[in-house]
Amino acid sequence: MATLKLPSTIPSPSEDCEQLRKAFAGWGTNEDLIIQILAHRNGDQRKKIRETYHETHGEDLLKDLDSELSSDFQNAVLLWTLEPAERDAYLVNQATKKLTASNWVIMEVACTRSSHHLLSVRQAYHAKYKKSLEEDVAHHTSGDFRKLLVPLVSAFRYEGDEVNMTLAKTEAKTFHEKICDKAYSDDDLIRILTTRSKSQLNATFNHYNDQFGNAVTKDLKADPENEYLKLLRSTIKCLTVPEKYYEKVLRLAINKLGTDEKALTRVVVTRAEVDLQRIAEEYKRRNSMPLDRAIAADTSGDYEKMLLALMGHGDAC
Repeated sequence: MATLKLPSTIPSPSEDCEQLRKAFAGWGTNEDLIIQILAHRNGDQRKKIRETYHETHGEDLLKDLDSELSSDFQNAVLLWTLEPAERDAYLVNQATKKLTASNWVIMEVACTRSSHHLLSVRQAYHAKYKKSLEEDVAHHTSGDFRKLLVPLVSAFRYEGDEVNMTLAKTEAKTFHEKICDKAYSDDDLIRILTTRSKSQLNATFNHYNDQFGNAVTKDLKADPENEYLKLLRSTIKCLTVPEKYYEKVLRLAINKLGTDEKALTRVVVTRAEVDLQRIAEEYKRRNSMPLDRAIAADTSGDYEKMLLALMGHGDAC
């Protein structure tokens, strides 16, 4: 797991809160001080800062950050300050709204988080939005997309390393038959993808490659413009090689004519304490450029400083 670079001596939550109040005081906000504190605290420390801030000042730190900051920097800081489950609940909620709809974000959260974390996301969604994540995903999707996404977000996969090789061979064959028949939303195909452990799926798709001579994702490229097939291929990548999925998201976000800041922020913030190091290694391998250099070339100001700090390249406080 990637670890965030922390200062050798960490101030107490009370000290951090006082420094944040100072950053908000006066005519201008001290953005550097906000980065110096929040970008160099782990999840438990950030949670304690929020609690202490509310206890000491009777105010919500997120609301104060929202009013003090702006633009992409604001979005990055707010997402980072949220607890991981709370953050993912927010991302899925945004992904089910008309103007910010994204089947990709829903799939990402469902497939790259642990079973216990995804359960926490669903609980956080209940608490925040007074309804279930599953019903919102079902309401805002349709057809094959709904058929795939609802069981994905409802899943509670086994997380052990045990693999049934006989089952892997059988289900690899099932996948091949359904793909040959172009039955891409077949019940058995969806059932395998949405219930099997990630270890089991890796074994199944490795056997598929060995038995049929192609990666399953390659055989799902019959119609490269089909949006459902794109989502299906990405689902398989997220479940088996998430660093390759995220590398592509970053590559597309950075290489666009005009950076896709929302995607860039989402990946850096949500993976900083998980596997951003592996994603960065994959990015360098694929693009012959370090990820931090690509981000620095494509962003600027406080937003750039925040992202680089989350990558472990910021100055420690």
